[in-house]
Amino acid sequence: VQLQASGGGLVQAGGSLRLSCVASGLSFDEYAIGWFRQAPGKEREGVSCIRSDDGNTYHVDSVKGRFTISSDDAKNTVYLQMNNLKPEDTAVYYCAARYYGVSFNQNDYNYWGQGTLVTVSS
Repeated sequence: VQLQASGGGLVQAGGSLRLSCVASGLSFDEYAIGWFRQAPGKEREGVSCIRSDDGNTYHVDSVKGRFTISSDDAKNTVYLQMNNLKPEDTAVYYCAARYYGVSFNQNDYNYWGQGTLVTVSS
């Protein structure tokens, strides 16, 4: 299993970015994909997760209404659309995969992609 995250960059507060996570070696029918982030000096935290087979998506309260997670099964890709970005969203963002159920606990995930840096300037 390999995960490739991309799409990070520098954006002004209020702007938008879309992160992509391309997965290989797994079936979206059996795996949940999560986005996590780690800000400087802070622990990694779960942001959003999805299981494409049932269409359910989950977001932590701090990003609800601003972030949207979605999947394109044909491309084996999960996206994180981030709108109305705030300086506190600055972090390295990671995508991860776990068998079957969604979770915001990073210890539940078996596979991780490399991070992509998102920097939001004020």
